[in-house]
Amino acid sequence: MGLLGATLAASSSVLRIENWKIMKNTFKFTSWLLVPLLAVLTACGGGGGGSSSSGSGGSGNPTLQSIAITPSNPTLAIGTSTQLTAMGTYSDGKTAAITSGVSWAAKGTVVSVVFTSGIVTGKAVGNDTVTATVGSVVGSTTLTVTAPWTDISAGGNQTVARKADGNLYAWGSNLKGQLGDSTTTDRNTPTLVSGGSTAWKQVSSGDQFTMAIRSDGSLWAWGYNQNGQLGDGTTTDRPVPTRIGSATDWVTVAAGKAHTLAVNKAGVLWAWGRNFNGQLGDGTNVDKLVPTKQATGVWLKVAAGATHSLAIRTDGTLWAWGGNSNGQLGNGGLVDQNKPVQVGTSTWVQVTAGAAHSAAIRADAALFAWGSNSNGQVGNNGTLNVSAPVQITSASNWAAVSAGYLHTMAVRTDGTLWGWGSDSDGQLGDGLAQDSSLPSQIGTGINWTKVSAGGSHTFGIQTDGTLWGWGRNVEGQIGNNTNTSVPLPVNIQ
Repeated sequence: MGLLGATLAASSSVLRIENWKIMKNTFKFTSWLLVPLLAVLTACGGGGGGSSSSGSGGSGNPTLQSIAITPSNPTLAIGTSTQLTAMGTYSDGKTAAITSGVSWAAKGTVVSVVFTSGIVTGKAVGNDTVTATVGSVVGSTTLTVTAPWTDISAGGNQTVARKADGNLYAWGSNLKGQLGDSTTTDRNTPTLVSGGSTAWKQVSSGDQFTMAIRSDGSLWAWGYNQNGQLGDGTTTDRPVPTRIGSATDWVTVAAGKAHTLAVNKAGVLWAWGRNFNGQLGDGTNVDKLVPTKQATGVWLKVAAGATHSLAIRTDGTLWAWGGNSNGQLGNGGLVDQNKPVQVGTSTWVQVTAGAAHSAAIRADAALFAWGSNSNGQVGNNGTLNVSAPVQITSASNWAAVSAGYLHTMAVRTDGTLWGWGSDSDGQLGDGLAQDSSLPSQIGTGINWTKVSAGGSHTFGIQTDGTLWGWGRNVEGQIGNNTNTSVPLPVNIQ
């Protein structure tokens, strides 16, 4: 090899040794950096979308920890539906709606569930448990199904309503025991009228008292009784339903400010209570403390205002009596009448009495009104009192009308809701707080079936049996668990 070759070979060996040492030290340094870095990455895990499985997993994706169903513990009426949503909470602390992979179920038979979307429909009155399952994770909620509302009566500052199961509920002012719950405490949520589960057939709420007929035809009353308007022969207030007489043939009853009208199965008209303006129609001005047989004829429907009365006979003729200072009798005059006088010659199918104005629907579905018009409650685009019926709009599709203290509400056959008159407390339901002298449509809904106008509040029932209220709520008469007036319709559970 020679000396030069030996020297070069030795130098090459030295270089290889030194390079190896450098690489070894570099590897040690790199490893020293990588070990904690890998540890940090391992601890952090991965991000990304939801998972349909539970447990710790090793995929790096957050795992589903729990499910909450919203809305929580909902209430709905028989035949109505609501959408439930499964909200998942994940191991990374985030919450999101689970839109796929959810299995829905109901434990009982009170509701039916659309398994692919979580829509539930009430089938029977009662409670049921609805569950949402993803893998091994289960969420649940209790759903309450109630009977739909079938009848509503808005009184002075209280409200009474009947459900399809026959039970009566009341709320609002209870100063005179007019809610019938055995107390004189105001209520701002629907409270069951005393007597437990009772099959009531019809109810009418007056200024501070209530009259109702049970399914067996018996008549009951409670609340204020200063003028004998309850008909129990006394002037003592009653905080619970008190039976009036022993008859079992009552068909319809109407409560006014301080007097009552009722018709029995034979079509006989009876009246009792205050009679200062001749509102009982018996030819006198003396109060009556018990139901007293009144005007002759065969009667079908009755309506009681503040001081006047209206009724339709079986032949469709309309009659009026009592106070008439604002033309509310509709006979063209302003003099009180203590006996029935016929109003026009038309055939009528429905009538209602406000504080001092009246409205009626003719057989051809045309609407007429008359009487006090201080706030436009007659609806003829004026403010002067009207002493004879005037047609309200040219429409001939009116299905129901109700006169309140200073406002009027009505429903057309197309399901639309209309209001006019005073709106000082939001009782028209249009949110404007402005009086209207012409009928104005309230909202855009086409599913209204019934409406009842009270002192300064209003209630309506929709086709699905849900109950809606608006207007004055100082006494809790809207029933939405507050005492704040409501200018737009709100659903009452």
